[in-house]
Amino acid sequence: MARLPRVPCVREALLYEPLEGGKVRCETCERFCVIPKGGLGFCKTRINVDGTLYTLTYGDISSLSANPIEKKPFFHFWPGSFALTVGSWSCNFTCPWCQNHDISKHPPNPERCNHLSPEGFLRLVRVERCLGTSISFNEPTLMLEYSLEVFRLARREGYYNTYVSNGYMSLEALRRLVEAGLDAINIDVKGGEEAVRRFCGAEVEKVWRNAREAKRLGVHVEITTLIIPGVNDGRDTLKAIARRILEELGAETPWHVTQYYPAYRALEEGLYPGRTPVRLLEEARSLGLREGLKYVYLGNVPGHPGENTYCPRCGELLIERWGFTISKLKLEEGCCPRCGEPIPIIGRCQPSRLRL
Repeated sequence: MARLPRVPCVREALLYEPLEGGKVRCETCERFCVIPKGGLGFCKTRINVDGTLYTLTYGDISSLSANPIEKKPFFHFWPGSFALTVGSWSCNFTCPWCQNHDISKHPPNPERCNHLSPEGFLRLVRVERCLGTSISFNEPTLMLEYSLEVFRLARREGYYNTYVSNGYMSLEALRRLVEAGLDAINIDVKGGEEAVRRFCGAEVEKVWRNAREAKRLGVHVEITTLIIPGVNDGRDTLKAIARRILEELGAETPWHVTQYYPAYRALEEGLYPGRTPVRLLEEARSLGLREGLKYVYLGNVPGHPGENTYCPRCGELLIERWGFTISKLKLEEGCCPRCGEPIPIIGRCQPSRLRL
């Protein structure tokens, strides 16, 4: 039997099934890894010790900061607020362009566990005067057990809870997150079926399924697509993503089309060697609006008009942004002051965080 260090970030996993011969099937994400004794799952955050599956990332924090909610990005969820955000280690996708590869491409090391208890996390939420929590930076599903405890405590104290995810959790994991208090999720739809299979090693239909299920369960959903020339910038691909958001999640679901820059192994894979041209982002935004989406935003281009929220009926500028900061707010009781169109935004804007 393998020996595990007696540290607080090692705990028995919640979702797994014992199999013959001491193997187990992890049921945390859609990979459903079958793990032999002494073995690790694909993400290297779960280990089978004598037929019991353990997570190695319970509160093992690689990154922590109080972030504007707009950084996630969430543009229609508690605008102007801050969320205390944590990440851990590793990922269940293989994206060669990963912007957070310094943590997502490294497995956890329990011997060097940097543990923060859920109670300690909530104390920091209060100290930092945040309005909620966010599990992000690397794939938050790999911190499922920790997320559930944090969300329960946060909801009890009146804070909101968010996930920034690739959307590849199992249905059972998603349902448990919602039951524990998940309020909003930003899901990264990385491209069409072929691109996601080739570059991410995943099935994009499972991502769409989880987006639909989250919406059905009452979670606020926003979608992000990192536009990478040669991977997912084709007109047909972008049109298909926009149409699926419209038909499966609704016209009022925000779609963020964000600028890529080469990172990790992008250049080794022969991917685009520079930042995504702004004109491609603008074309994606225009395409999404023409397909019938009401709110399509540019990302990673601070100061661009495509960051702003406009009334879908009369075109009035309602929320002006500069990067992650709100610089102007013109909503009146959640509606456009010019034509009275209701604007679907959850939570009140935080005027104390406005940049004047």
